[in-house]
Amino acid sequence: MSNAYNRPEQLSAELRQRILDTAEDMGYLGPDPVARSLRTRRAGAIGVLLTEDLTYAFEDMASVDFLAGVAQAAGDTQLTLIPASPASSVDHVSAQQLVNNAAVDGVVIYSVAKGDPHIDAIRARGLPAVIADQPAREEGMPFIAPNNRKAIAPAAQALIDAGHRKIGILSIRLDRANNDGEVTRERLENAQYQVQRDRVRGAMEVFIEAGIDPGTVPIMECWINNRQHNFEVAKELLETHPDLTAVLCTVDALAFGVLEYLKSVGKSAPADLSLTGFDGTHMALARDLTTVIQPNKLKGFKAGETLLKMIDKEYVEPEVELETSFHPGSTVAPI
Repeated sequence: MSNAYNRPEQLSAELRQRILDTAEDMGYLGPDPVARSLRTRRAGAIGVLLTEDLTYAFEDMASVDFLAGVAQAAGDTQLTLIPASPASSVDHVSAQQLVNNAAVDGVVIYSVAKGDPHIDAIRARGLPAVIADQPAREEGMPFIAPNNRKAIAPAAQALIDAGHRKIGILSIRLDRANNDGEVTRERLENAQYQVQRDRVRGAMEVFIEAGIDPGTVPIMECWINNRQHNFEVAKELLETHPDLTAVLCTVDALAFGVLEYLKSVGKSAPADLSLTGFDGTHMALARDLTTVIQPNKLKGFKAGETLLKMIDKEYVEPEVELETSFHPGSTVAPI
């Protein structure tokens, strides 16, 4: 009977089906997966560590596409989501408990802050791990991401080419310490989430090259990336700086917050404000948002594929840089 479940290639299809039918008639539905994992020393599952709650994971379109890519690569391997708090108050003991309780053979670390204790816990447990997006270049962990500093430049340049000089920037979480509102130069320079830091820096480089004083570019941060907070930070930026003619957002979700705020006050983009995003989600493209398209699903697939190779002790590339493209869209107009 064991061969029918564990080594079907050793039996003819007819014999295997007869065994399975007989087992079902006897009320036996197959080997206990827990017992099998003890024997093989494999959980048959891979984890995805993300510093967001599960609601976010299934509502944010960039995350949905990423997880779909990981699942595609995993194939028959189960996928376990490991939501970890992003707060700086999380201690190493709590992180260790969370990681140790995960029945997985390896972990995809998806957009986690530099210095996050969960990464130390994964390393301490000896789990194979691959990092997607951030933190970059952790020793022994392959890294998969676009060059965010370079990737955002076309969006910033589109605003400059359209004549805009009074531009604001909206960014999602930059650090594990909570902040909603204005971003100081010190916070930006010491940001533990380097993806957002690099996108802000990349945009600022374009603005400075165009002769804009960086001190005149307001940067605001949305620590919790959801619809309500995205709306609130857009409202704060535009009401605090009513002279802005354009807003550059480091993710599409923030751009949607801007669009929602504009609608609430009887305005729109680009008639009253030029706007850019980043991610190239299906929703963004459907609304023809001016944005940078990154291959979120491919990123997830590459991460999952790389992790499975690591689990099987195969060679993997230490770093994979993904290509992005610029979608001109229709939310930027000449001033």
